[in-house]
Amino acid sequence: MAGVRRKARALALQVLYEVDSVGHEAEEVVTRLLANAGLPEENEAFTRELVSGVIHNRQKIDQNIQSFAPAWPIEQISVIDRNILRLAIFEILFDDKAPVKVAINEAVELAKRFGTDNSPRFVNGVLGSVSALANR
Repeated sequence: MAGVRRKARALALQVLYEVDSVGHEAEEVVTRLLANAGLPEENEAFTRELVSGVIHNRQKIDQNIQSFAPAWPIEQISVIDRNILRLAIFEILFDDKAPVKVAINEAVELAKRFGTDNSPRFVNGVLGSVSALANR
């Protein structure tokens, strides 16, 4: 189960990355990537939910990133790290379906897989601050 959800998160990250970096329509990108992913139906729904949740809450999510990473203007954070943070902050503050620790762990795993050597530490630090706020 966890492996399939991780694949769904990775797919959502790929969609968000493409939308953020080249401006393609999220619905077209998610449909195209899901067509080749071979995910079970419930995980396709999970991927779509993550993508649409991040897109619909992006302004509030980005405000949280700015609050918890004030040294990094949002546009200066790498596209991959920015979208990993968006995905995890959506799960932590807006979605409330995955435990906070799971959302953070999954984000750090995505950062290890897709980011730079510094990405996991950066993502973990920002999300640690976000989760402290969420747990109040």
